[in-house]
Amino acid sequence: MTNLPLSDHKRLVSLDVFRGITMFLLVAEAASVYHTLLEANPEGAFLHPFFLQFTHHPWHGLRFWDLIQPFFMFIVGVAMPFSLNKRMAIASDRSKVTRHMLKRCLLLFLFGTGLHCVYSGELVFELWNVLTQLSFTILVTYFLLDRTWKVQLGISMGLLALTKIMYRLYNPEVPYEHETNFGNYMDQILMGQINNGGWVAINCIPTAAHTIWGAICGNLLLSKRSEKEKIKALVIAGVLALAIGYGLDLVGITPIIKRISTTAFAFASGGWAMLALAFCYWLVDVKKINSWVFPFVIVGMNSIFIYLFAEILGHRWLYGFIEIFSAGVLNALGIGESAIAIITAFLTLGAMWYLCYFLYKKKIFFKI
Repeated sequence: MTNLPLSDHKRLVSLDVFRGITMFLLVAEAASVYHTLLEANPEGAFLHPFFLQFTHHPWHGLRFWDLIQPFFMFIVGVAMPFSLNKRMAIASDRSKVTRHMLKRCLLLFLFGTGLHCVYSGELVFELWNVLTQLSFTILVTYFLLDRTWKVQLGISMGLLALTKIMYRLYNPEVPYEHETNFGNYMDQILMGQINNGGWVAINCIPTAAHTIWGAICGNLLLSKRSEKEKIKALVIAGVLALAIGYGLDLVGITPIIKRISTTAFAFASGGWAMLALAFCYWLVDVKKINSWVFPFVIVGMNSIFIYLFAEILGHRWLYGFIEIFSAGVLNALGIGESAIAIITAFLTLGAMWYLCYFLYKKKIFFKI
């Protein structure tokens, strides 16, 4: 736990905003905001297709919510060159920084596996959580930070190629079918089970590309290139990644499937991440249109803490606690159940946001 001010001229504010918006969306999901809105707009309703975008695609395809985890992985990568420079300036000893990074990855791994115990209500060993996978992608990226961007890019491409080869060699006929793919096979070896939703532990391999690409972009933003050159590079890379991802899907080479993080998905989601970063950088750091960012930035400043809080207590306890009072008052006013659920969800989101605000005001920032 450290005490840091929000205003720091050396901070890349656009990255804080990108992180904060991503975490705010995750907290809103834990508060049941999207679930209650979708229930209030069932299939056939005018807004149903819009709110459906805040759910994961069942298999082959891409919805907005499928981008949140890649955004999270990518943002961590962007921040790594900044944090490494800061830690090296303080410690002046790479071995100390390496020990810190190993400790951080171990804690992320334990947090991720621990969350699955909370979900299950018993002691289990499951490797599907984003924090568990992040522990792997951070470690890979950290040992590549001193390499050139060409080496980093080459290794990321190698990881994606390795993923594609493993899936196609294991089941050449239907490499990407649920319950019969290579990821399912590895889950049986690692955990003795497969995930009913189709998620696989080895997603950490292709997803490492997102964190590596983030580090490349972070180094770009740290460079002495002009703002225009940085934005141009981000946009070109983003558009190229989108073209590759959607192209692989459209011509039938590799489908876009988030749940097993296919190569096509990695490229498509990575492309959107780069474009999102370019837009935030242009809007916030270049154009200085940042009067609106504060509510999001303070959420991102305690990102791991609020994620764990939301997952453990958000929709498992806090929503129910608030519902006792919201339903009690609103029922007496004759408001319907659907509206009460939506109001309760937003009150839960507001409570978790206020927790972030409280921590910010007290200058309490949890770091691992």
